[in-house]
Amino acid sequence: MSSVAIIDYGAGNLHSAAKAFERMARALGGVDILVTADPEQVRQADRIMLPGVGAFADCKAGLDAVLGMIEVLEEQVIRGGKPFLGVCVGMQLMASEGREKAVTAGLGWIPGAVERIRPSDPQLKIPHMGWNTITKTRPHALLEGIPDGPDGLHAYFVHSYHLVTEDDAMRIAITDYGGALTACVGRDNLFGAQFHPEKSQALGLRLIDNFLRWTP
Repeated sequence: MSSVAIIDYGAGNLHSAAKAFERMARALGGVDILVTADPEQVRQADRIMLPGVGAFADCKAGLDAVLGMIEVLEEQVIRGGKPFLGVCVGMQLMASEGREKAVTAGLGWIPGAVERIRPSDPQLKIPHMGWNTITKTRPHALLEGIPDGPDGLHAYFVHSYHLVTEDDAMRIAITDYGGALTACVGRDNLFGAQFHPEKSQALGLRLIDNFLRWTP
């Protein structure tokens, strides 16, 4: 049986994320979903998911506080090549740094900075909250079978900041909110979604299913 570790570091939407993963794992069969704060259990997992809700600095501090977790992530994800999915602030933590109130170092996996959303239309409120379509900027296995563009499926967003990548090739999908915002990033065995798959109904469930099948 394969396994997915959903990391509990005090900053994630763990209950609904675990339920969505468990639903797709049952349909697929042979996949164990584990919510854990134990680095050793993360080390043993076949796939790793990092959630996150709140401020970048607070989430990074929470992750730093779990003794050995960042070291295991570097070992298993960066050097070991295990499939990794970051969601919302979990995706933002993949960046070089966050610029929310103060500059905070991220994991440095996706070169770029997490910056405040500045819509061209001043009538648009921050945070960007609600349902939006996404537009793929390049193909990716985790977005296979997901209709995109103006008539595509909708994803659920709640954020005031987004990841501005240094390398356009690492930006996989965008959404429009008074300008293009990063919706998905990735490289190699890494993928990040700014929206919440567990709240995004058909789009989110397909993305989770794709992740459970993904062999980068």
